[in-house]
Amino acid sequence: MAKPLTIYNSLSRGKEVFEPLIPGKTGLYVCGPTVYSNAHLGHARPAVTFDLLYRYLLHLGYKVRYVRNITDVGHLEDEIEESGEDKIVKKARLEQLEPMEVVQKYLNTFHRNMAQLNTLPPCIEPRASAHIIEQQLLIKRILENGFAYEVNGSVYFDVEKYNTRYRYGILSGRNLEEMVANTRNLEGQEEKKNPFDFALWKKASPGHIMQWPSEWGMGFPGWHLECSAMSMKYLGEVFDIHGGGMDLQFPHHECEIAQSTAASGHSSVRYWMHNNMITINGQKMARSLGNFITLDELFSGNHPLLDSAYSPMTIRFFILQAHYRSTLDFSNEALQSAGKGLERLMKAAALLPKLTASATSTVDIGALEENCREAINDDLNSPILIAHLFDGVRIINQVSEGLASVSAEDLDKLKSIFHTWLFDILGLREENNPAGNSETIRQLVELTLKIRMDAKAKKDWTTSDYIRSELARIGISVKDKKEGCEWEMD
Repeated sequence: MAKPLTIYNSLSRGKEVFEPLIPGKTGLYVCGPTVYSNAHLGHARPAVTFDLLYRYLLHLGYKVRYVRNITDVGHLEDEIEESGEDKIVKKARLEQLEPMEVVQKYLNTFHRNMAQLNTLPPCIEPRASAHIIEQQLLIKRILENGFAYEVNGSVYFDVEKYNTRYRYGILSGRNLEEMVANTRNLEGQEEKKNPFDFALWKKASPGHIMQWPSEWGMGFPGWHLECSAMSMKYLGEVFDIHGGGMDLQFPHHECEIAQSTAASGHSSVRYWMHNNMITINGQKMARSLGNFITLDELFSGNHPLLDSAYSPMTIRFFILQAHYRSTLDFSNEALQSAGKGLERLMKAAALLPKLTASATSTVDIGALEENCREAINDDLNSPILIAHLFDGVRIINQVSEGLASVSAEDLDKLKSIFHTWLFDILGLREENNPAGNSETIRQLVELTLKIRMDAKAKKDWTTSDYIRSELARIGISVKDKKEGCEWEMD
């Protein structure tokens, strides 16, 4: 009999058997993107990780309410010091758009990319800007309980006061005394009692685009507040699982725990799960560091670091080949290897309907499904699960080549195993020429742009403009540079 599902709880720093608060039901909250630019490979990892969890919980028969938020206000450029411009407002200013135009533009791209990666949509996808009242009510509860204070129209969480009754740093392992010793006073933060206090509500300057009325004055919510307010609204004051990237442990998730506890007197999350980072040359891949590769660039191959295009299923398989808590380093070699491994699995799966059953089996598949189940029950160990599926590939190839036989009963089991574990749970799917489609598109676009450059060289502006407008019509934008041009798929 397989062991029950265990997951690594970042709060207890150990594996725990998963037992939902309400039998047969599961509440799952995952931090979603701040939508101010195109989704990149770093966004794909939590999306695929928690899609795997969601799929497996559904497979186990749970009724799952999966909530993934969209941050569209309050996320400032410096997340730790809570300073700088709102990321979306800054992008709106640079692109000369309304902030909600920026949000919708990049949210549309995010949804398209998630569909390409075959991630299931969440049950609820709340936006921070649509829950201002809920956030204000949560602030009032924290103020009434004495864990926040108002200064000049802003409201700050009193970390030191909170730490006298609870423990700030319980998730990240940070010690408040050490934080005090290592915190420097920054210009513009004098209104805080302590530099490590964080904003629940920020007073807006007169020219700030996104602001709302409140009893403290015109302003906007702090970044951390939205997830506390929205998770409690849709999942209750105590719910099962909260997920996100490891980079969110501090300060975001630490502040979430403090806010929820200060408001209700207890922690709201029973299991905290964090996926590790995708790195490039040993450094975290992130928009803020400028070293990211967007998903559209990966799918088209249009990036200087890419040797070729990589299909969405190759990217998904690349992510699943590593355990979600381990670092995953980007390289063309790793992606090419993932593509070859995926191709082997898919070719074997395609052979299954063509196999002929025999009276008896000369291969043993008895333990295959149990091994797959034990792997995924061990903290979603997808690389071990994939290794077991490759055991199945070996069996399928042997039978196909006439080197082994399989009974009708065992053949049905093999088909069921691959359908369940490869497609339903790992979420992989067949692609039409998965290794070649994106590369073919890239070559066709490059050829078209070469014809356009030739037309420009001949001062045939009519042809040049026609090609550009037609490419734009089908979702390919072209940017002319001093030397040549760049293109991307919208």
